[in-house]
Amino acid sequence: MEHDSVKIPRATLKRLPLYYRFVNTLKSKGVERVNSKIISEGLNIDSATIRRDFSYFGELGKKGYGYNIDSLLEFFKSELSESDEIKIGLIGVGNLGRALLTYNFSIHDEMTITEAFDIDEAVVGSDIGNVNVKHLDDLPKVIKEEGIEVVIITTPEKAAQEVADYASKAGVRGILNFTPRRITTSTKVQVHQIDLGIELQSLLFFMKNYGK
Repeated sequence: MEHDSVKIPRATLKRLPLYYRFVNTLKSKGVERVNSKIISEGLNIDSATIRRDFSYFGELGKKGYGYNIDSLLEFFKSELSESDEIKIGLIGVGNLGRALLTYNFSIHDEMTITEAFDIDEAVVGSDIGNVNVKHLDDLPKVIKEEGIEVVIITTPEKAAQEVADYASKAGVRGILNFTPRRITTSTKVQVHQIDLGIELQSLLFFMKNYGK
């Protein structure tokens, strides 16, 4: 992703989903404007880092005015999804996997979990939410036929790296890892680890400032 011939640092791109969720929560509280200090307090990210991140994307805010919430949300949506539809596969239909399938969370309507995989014969073939669970052996075929680019890993921790290797070889471009195991892949596959520390930091911010 490039803007005005300026290459955006990977660290900045990784923070965009954090900014999006935080700003989206502010909107749900009725907030219309936000500044870097508020975002800094909510995500425990230095204000200077936030301003530098935002500077890569042009004039998002005005000095003394801050950033308009609606404008930020529209911008983050466009940056986070470059295609019209993102199909997501989920690997590991345990308690957390079932919860995600039932809720089928999304950043927006065009980004949903459409496939699920497991190795447990008691689970394979069943429908959870609106998704039919397939055997993990079918992953390469489904990825190719359905154009799956992203997988979520919710397997037991000990299986995470092996599953990540399998998914990478099958052709996925991104992995969202919910397991405690830190996984590694080739540079062609992006891996994001769910960081509960940052999520809790944001929660505590809203408890303190909007919980009364």
